Amino acid sequence: MRPRQPARKHWAKKHWAGGLVLAFGLMATAAAFAAARLDRHEDTAQLAGSYTWRASPDWFGGFSGIELSADGSQMVVLSDRAHVVRADIHRQDGEIADISLRSAQHLRTSKGRQLLGRIMDSEGLAQAPDGSLFISFEGLARVVHHQTEASRARVLPRPNEFRGLPLNKSLEALAIDPQGRLYTLPENALNAAGEIPVWRWNGSQWSQPFTLPPRGGFLPVGADFGPDGRFYLLERSFVFIGFRSRLRRWDITKQGAINEVTLLESSTGVHDNLEGLSVWRDAKGRLRATMVSDDNFKALQRTELVEYILPQ
Repeated sequence: MRPRQPARKHWAKKHWAGGLVLAFGLMATAAAFAAARLDRHEDTAQLAGSYTWRASPDWFGGFSGIELSADGSQMVVLSDRAHVVRADIHRQDGEIADISLRSAQHLRTSKGRQLLGRIMDSEGLAQAPDGSLFISFEGLARVVHHQTEASRARVLPRPNEFRGLPLNKSLEALAIDPQGRLYTLPENALNAAGEIPVWRWNGSQWSQPFTLPPRGGFLPVGADFGPDGRFYLLERSFVFIGFRSRLRRWDITKQGAINEVTLLESSTGVHDNLEGLSVWRDAKGRLRATMVSDDNFKALQRTELVEYILPQ
């Protein structure tokens, strides 16, 4: 047995040294990764706060669209059961401290009837400069205009592309640019090239000026143009244990969407089912993204307003 001991010592010494090298290698890799994250720090969103909103009316919940006033003190939210809700946001040191309801209105059809059934699935919300509202639907894919939430709907023309979209996967997101043009896109209906189609309404007709690249299994759920004129897209990924959220942005040019940046990609379960997005500028001049969650009217979920400070 003795003649084998030097061999065991050699084996142990060799593998101890190898383990040490491996450990230092992992430490170096971790340090490099941390440094890389620090280098990207200025290009990523920073969490400002999260507020759980609770209210007792039967219609409360299922919020999939949100628009904030320029100063972040008022909001309009849209539920996926065709309710438009207005509320005041009370802030302390810039962050949400309380929310008080002001009004709630069930949307009506172009004939003045209440929306019911499969045509009720309202998802995207965009507020025009005159205060009127545009709303997109993912059941029967369409975009409508309401002068006020109490007025009858004016249904925009439906192109053939809308008619072929799958139920419950269509016009989830809606945004309006500084020129007053509408942009909408489906939650899960890629084109033949595997890209996300984006449609634009210029006031008289629809066109498809560009597409966006899908990445990593995330699906579009909300969109907005910020005060900086750039296009922001909120996306969601779902696994059995919870939701992940991602926020990307682009510059929109005549050539299409350029300068893609990923601002936020949350881990599973950090936030609830974020679906609505509003980008605005706070009192300190910082770009801020406010997002609202759709609780699906389930007790295990919550209506959450989440805010992130965005890089310029």
